[in-house]
Amino acid sequence: MYDPTRLAALVAVAESGSITRAAERLGYTPPALSQQLAKLEREAGTALLVRHHRGARLTGAGELLVARARRVLDELERARHELARLTGLTGGTLRLGTFQTAGVHLLPPVLSAFRRAHPDVELTVTNHEPPGGVAAVAAGEIDLALTHTYEPAEPVPVPSSVVLEPVLVEELVLVTAPGHVLAEKTSRLPLSELAGQPLISMAPDHPARRGVEEVLARAGATPSVLVETPVYALVCALVSAGLGVGVVPEMVARTAVTPVGTRALEGGGLRRTISVARRSGGTTPAVDAFGALLRGAFAKAPGGPRW
Repeated sequence: MYDPTRLAALVAVAESGSITRAAERLGYTPPALSQQLAKLEREAGTALLVRHHRGARLTGAGELLVARARRVLDELERARHELARLTGLTGGTLRLGTFQTAGVHLLPPVLSAFRRAHPDVELTVTNHEPPGGVAAVAAGEIDLALTHTYEPAEPVPVPSSVVLEPVLVEELVLVTAPGHVLAEKTSRLPLSELAGQPLISMAPDHPARRGVEEVLARAGATPSVLVETPVYALVCALVSAGLGVGVVPEMVARTAVTPVGTRALEGGGLRRTISVARRSGGTTPAVDAFGALLRGAFAKAPGGPRW
């Protein structure tokens, strides 16, 4: 049995005509490459090279072995590509689902890193507002989904075929028009101070928000404008225009396109948990690789990872 690394060294010398040039090509020093070639000659039981002041040439035995070595190395390279394709990291498709906030602010750098690492994997991204992503994973329509839940809220049943892995917990914060009196202080705002405030409401058409807005209603906030679709950019725009105040995830407030004032809230335990949904019956290497990148991305986000 010949070491493929040594066979590759012999082929490199045959193609370059020089141990020095072959060493540069392979990333060796010339003495290190000479040692590899000497070991190959001992394995072959005969001289494979004739060294001279202008380089090196193959002996008859060397020419025979190089011809066979090229075939062996080609087959090994073909096997490497076929195995990579079989495991899903060369070729194949990774199907992702995401809700809007994560799709805009969290997913792009992770997708970029995955594409650099695995350029042959086709990526598809579809929008699934929670809990639609979980249902799509359960149905086999996508491989992974970024989804979220709010607290307080009624528990949402998760199919037994799906695993939810929390990766980020963030507080909900108050957003106001710039200069609003409620945003002037840096201390946490007691919920009782929302009494009588007009609220840009996302319930009841956003089921995940119902528990949150019930807490706000008990504090005395009064729905002013109903946003029938879960678009936080619209909520912030309406708040910025002075049509009311809003309570949104910290990430949303931090990245709002329109100018808003912000303030942390006291009590109530209002928060959003972002999770990754995947099938429970095992994963593919592509899913595992993407999950590892997600861990790194969420570790840098406020709130820290809970993978």
